[in-house]
Amino acid sequence: MIWSNLDSVYFIGAGGIGMSALARYFVSQGKEVSGYDRVSTRLTDALTREGITIHFDDLEELIPSAFRKPDRTLVIYTPAIPASHAQFNYFRRRGFRLIKRSVALGEVFNTGKGIGIAGTHGKTSISAMLAHILHSSPLGCNAFLGGISKNTSSNLYLDPVSNVIVAEADEYDRSFLTLFPEMAVVSSMDADHLDIYHTEENIRKGFESYISQIRDKGTLIYKYGLDPQIPD
Repeated sequence: MIWSNLDSVYFIGAGGIGMSALARYFVSQGKEVSGYDRVSTRLTDALTREGITIHFDDLEELIPSAFRKPDRTLVIYTPAIPASHAQFNYFRRRGFRLIKRSVALGEVFNTGKGIGIAGTHGKTSISAMLAHILHSSPLGCNAFLGGISKNTSSNLYLDPVSNVIVAEADEYDRSFLTLFPEMAVVSSMDADHLDIYHTEENIRKGFESYISQIRDKGTLIYKYGLDPQIPD
């Protein structure tokens, strides 16, 4: 993976539901993790209790010294940050490797037997139920959820033995196109995120592009009536 030889990972937007799951994952991989978010929340409080340092002012001087080495630090950011973000521009000017959350998730997901749960609604519930079932079975699983599971009080499942990875395949900003699933689930393809897709037809095409990335001999499960165009 692109971070194999790195020591630390810095998150710009650490308190986001998808970002925080990745932050927890990197802690489990022995990386030093820190980050920024705009406001303190119950989720950022939980990350702090788990040993992840988070601050809430966009100031260069708040970046810890351990995260100031371009050859040893990966920076992961959310596309929601403004172009004027001081810390983002600090890292960019100094030649750090900066990647979007979706790219980081894809790097992890594509190494295993990935099950990607897509849909304009329903994907968090389906992902959480599937992760709970698999984690309780002999197969086990790792999972990146878009919500906090009541079973675990977390948005991350970890199993060091299992190579099954469950993740929400988020259509926002076409993020799901970084995922190449062994199995894809599509629960819905309603008109949403029209600031990105502009038309319902483009949303459907986005989902069909995601479906086209299913691995050879992979599986597609979709809601009856959706009838996506499936490549040969």
